[in-house]
Amino acid sequence: MTEASALQRLQEIDIELLRNASTLKKLPQQAKLKQIDLAQKKVAVELKKITGKRKDAEIDICDMNADIAHYKQVRERVLAEAEGKALTHREARDVEEQLTHLDKVTEKCEHQMGPLNENLEKLQLAEGNARKMAERLVAERQNVQASFDEDSKTVRARIIELNRDREAVVAQVSDEVMASYGAARKRFGGLAVETLTGNVPSTCRVKLQPSLYHDLARGPQITECPYCHRILITDDAEAEA
Repeated sequence: MTEASALQRLQEIDIELLRNASTLKKLPQQAKLKQIDLAQKKVAVELKKITGKRKDAEIDICDMNADIAHYKQVRERVLAEAEGKALTHREARDVEEQLTHLDKVTEKCEHQMGPLNENLEKLQLAEGNARKMAERLVAERQNVQASFDEDSKTVRARIIELNRDREAVVAQVSDEVMASYGAARKRFGGLAVETLTGNVPSTCRVKLQPSLYHDLARGPQITECPYCHRILITDDAEAEA
């Protein structure tokens, strides 16, 4: 295989790879997988927020229980210290005031525990629902991926085969020509190489002037189209203008 024919074959392979990639992209499972991936990200963000709030709620309840336990311990200590003592009227009044204060702050804390527990229950429920949603999305994605793998099996196998062929073809093209091919391929959307049919380039179809045609015909096999600037292979030049 000459370098020119290798270059033509390379373009054929790359065009077929583009078509196969387009076929894969158009499979309905692809759009569904993107939707699921987006939903998974949203659920993950929401779950992280809910989990953080649930942990904060648990800390608040733990702190409140610690406060209640502390006030009760202080109350027991005050009673223990006052028990068995002959207290003056003032001392008895001070003890009574301490106990009343401790009862009030304890009652206040216990009253606040209700809303705290309700908030925690809501957060636990929301967290559980979010985790179930995440699990459903994982299962759904697995099913859609399996369907995509089955429907795309033939196309993916062909892509692997084409890439293997491409490696063999590229090995027969010089680095300089490959660089030119890569630039032209990017510029012209894959149609980087054309050939001469008589004195007409196969892609741009602009008829060459006689003098220009003769110059190209006597020049290198791989050159550049003077009109569209694609890579031009002159093998097929057969007739004079």
